Amino acid sequence: MTLQTLTTFFAWTTTFHIVLLLLSSIAIMGFRKPIAQIHAKITGLSEAELSSLYFRFLANYKLGLILFSLVPYLALRLMLS
Repeated sequence: MTLQTLTTFFAWTTTFHIVLLLLSSIAIMGFRKPIAQIHAKITGLSEAELSSLYFRFLANYKLGLILFSLVPYLALRLMLS
């Protein structure tokens, strides 16, 4: 596998995860009440607790995206230039 191939892979991985993060954020913001009701029934947690968990999920996903997709992509781009 060449550096160019890895760079392309991480570029597409980063793009995919950014789109997924945006869609998740929009879904949670736009449909918070119905989603929270469904999850409250499934898990037995209150809607207030779920709101906190949604925020934590989005924050952890964003950190993972930055650490495991964006940083390797940027490092490879620096190596290639």
